[in-house]
Amino acid sequence: MSRPILLDTCALIWIAEGDPLTDSALQALNVQWDLGEAPRVSPISAWEVGLLVARGRLALTMSPERWWVRALDRLSLELADMPAEILISSSSLPGKPPNDAVDRILAATAREQGFSLMTRDAKLLAYAEAGHMQVTAC
Repeated sequence: MSRPILLDTCALIWIAEGDPLTDSALQALNVQWDLGEAPRVSPISAWEVGLLVARGRLALTMSPERWWVRALDRLSLELADMPAEILISSSSLPGKPPNDAVDRILAATAREQGFSLMTRDAKLLAYAEAGHMQVTAC
């Protein structure tokens, strides 16, 4: 059986906005939904969505807060846990993890909670290729 999915922030945005995903990513999501399991999203992604909007890098037709609630509801997503231990472990990941703090938190969440991180981020894909976590390329 495949691992449960954790969406990175960009994957969440693409799915919520109807942008295309790879066939394998769509299949992985559909398997989770068909099993009655919700893909997860990290609370840090809420912060990142707000920051992208505040910096003018993401245009939404509603407030980021409303967009977030609607995206989780419409896509049947659940929040992943983000205890202090995840934040601490993100500071000492093995190998050569990405430098971006959000990417490190997502990697630590995937590693610690047994998720496959759905991403297109080249640095996260390379980190997974080095054997440090599971990914689902989207």
